[in-house]
Amino acid sequence: MGTGSLAAVLAGSAWAADAKPRSHGRVLLVDELGKPLKAASLRAQTNYVFHYPFEATPVFLLDLGKAATATQLVTREKLSYQWPGGVGPRRSLVAFSAICAHKLVYPTKDLSFISFRKGAAVNPQTPSQGSDLIHCCADHSQYDPARGAQVLGGPAEQPLCAVLLEHDAKSDQLTATGTLGGELFDDFFKKYEMKLSLEVGPNARQTVAARSTVRELDRFCRNPVRC
Repeated sequence: MGTGSLAAVLAGSAWAADAKPRSHGRVLLVDELGKPLKAASLRAQTNYVFHYPFEATPVFLLDLGKAATATQLVTREKLSYQWPGGVGPRRSLVAFSAICAHKLVYPTKDLSFISFRKGAAVNPQTPSQGSDLIHCCADHSQYDPARGAQVLGGPAEQPLCAVLLEHDAKSDQLTATGTLGGELFDDFFKKYEMKLSLEVGPNARQTVAARSTVRELDRFCRNPVRC
């Protein structure tokens, strides 16, 4: 899906009925110095985190090191949608909500039970079904980021919500433009209201404005759990 066609969909879609992309505003991704992030600076198969569309909702940014092609997916409400695939020179750049679709586990500054894992998948509950997956240690749900975060194992009922990216080939900058798929933000804020008020303060539900800082997960979180 090209930039122009995506913009048209975002402008004219009714989200509630048909699982079309939902616009949350254009947010430029920046590095820890506040400078526009260059896609070429991302290390392949490394966990990066930024926040979008709200100040308290984390997102995984990944350079998969391989092309991620468009994939047809379904939400837990049985609404189908077409994930457009990766962006960038190799179509390898993808972004997904880092909130697990089962129990809403998410990375915090102290602890993270969910992350991308390079190499063969190991799931103690089911046989390995792939490699280079996003794995949640809390319930062993596994998602394939090369196929729109499709569920490959565990109890999750739908893919991770996709965050749509635009890549500017001239500047090599990345912009988050919206979300696609099953959003769980209302459930997330309801479950963690008190915890988020302590972590983020009164702006937890505030929409990210203009810019969002990208950090490696190992720099954002003090204890990323491996399982």
